[in-house]
Amino acid sequence: MNFDHRHYIPCLRWKQGEYQAVWRLPDTTKRAFTPLIEVPELGWDFEEKKEKKTIDELLSDFTLKKVYKKWGSSPCFVDLNLIPPAERMENGVHPISLIFNELRAIKCIAVPVTGLLRDREYQREIKSILSKDKSGICLRITIEQAAKSTFKTEIDSLLSTLEITPGDSHFILDLGAPNFVPLDGFSMAIQQVVSKLPYLNDWQTFTVLGTSFPATMAGIKKGGEIVPRHEWQLYKMLVAGLRKAKLRLPTFGDYAISHPQVLEMDMRVVKPNATIKFTIDNGWYIAKGNNVRDYGYEQYHDLSKQILTSRYYRDSPVSWGKEYIRECANRSATTGNLTKWVQVGTNHHIEKVIRDIASFYVS
Repeated sequence: MNFDHRHYIPCLRWKQGEYQAVWRLPDTTKRAFTPLIEVPELGWDFEEKKEKKTIDELLSDFTLKKVYKKWGSSPCFVDLNLIPPAERMENGVHPISLIFNELRAIKCIAVPVTGLLRDREYQREIKSILSKDKSGICLRITIEQAAKSTFKTEIDSLLSTLEITPGDSHFILDLGAPNFVPLDGFSMAIQQVVSKLPYLNDWQTFTVLGTSFPATMAGIKKGGEIVPRHEWQLYKMLVAGLRKAKLRLPTFGDYAISHPQVLEMDMRVVKPNATIKFTIDNGWYIAKGNNVRDYGYEQYHDLSKQILTSRYYRDSPVSWGKEYIRECANRSATTGNLTKWVQVGTNHHIEKVIRDIASFYVS
């Protein structure tokens, strides 16, 4: 697997809303990005409408039903960072071993993700996967780790343990959800870290990943509000600085319309508000209504009309998600449920970001 800075890496917690959004994308769009698939945490399954309490329940149909049938055998990164390290299948098999044995069987081009803080057993499984698949690895490194004076020593130790070279490794610099402001100062700080990265020109691919998407919708006012996409604004500034310094340009990565923090919620009692997250130039237009438990899903008709009649809708690229909003506003589509609107927002976001990247590098 190989790509350059004109590609796109969305990190997607692979639940129903996300994988259905990806499944609905046209093939031309799918060729322009590679998903970083996070195996979701144990908990509520919106598709099956039940809580999955064991790792066997969670992974029983994950590879075939949720990866292969929704993404196919195209290249992807797969990360089990949301699964507690001590978890094992009922038969004692490590979860990452199960996942990659199944991916191998269906000939999916998947690259395992690891990092500096994964435990010894996890790294042992990564090494075993490497020896079987010869597909390399993906190193997911936090900005805090990369900024340490001991970083090169730690990376060299991990590469030695896995018996792999930088040339066979993908490198993701994961900013998480930092404070991006002031953008110019933060951009210079990130450029400084990038300039000191070991093997910068040797990694098979190099991505900067991050997001400014809110952790919750609690702080979003009802009606409509614009939330800046600081990660995209940062990326454009960072590229300009790296070009001037004649350093390698990274691929852009984000968390789509999600926040990297996993919130523990009991879906049987939580009262989430109806929201539509519509990606626009340099931001998200978020239309917010009342909680769906007390006020129902019918309010999505009006929220969709609010998006439809805005200038942001007219100026956005074609997507299945955009069309669904139009149909819902005109009451020719159902209002669905919360998962449906994750699907709508994620689908449109991916289409929008891919076009943003293409436009940025043409200009």
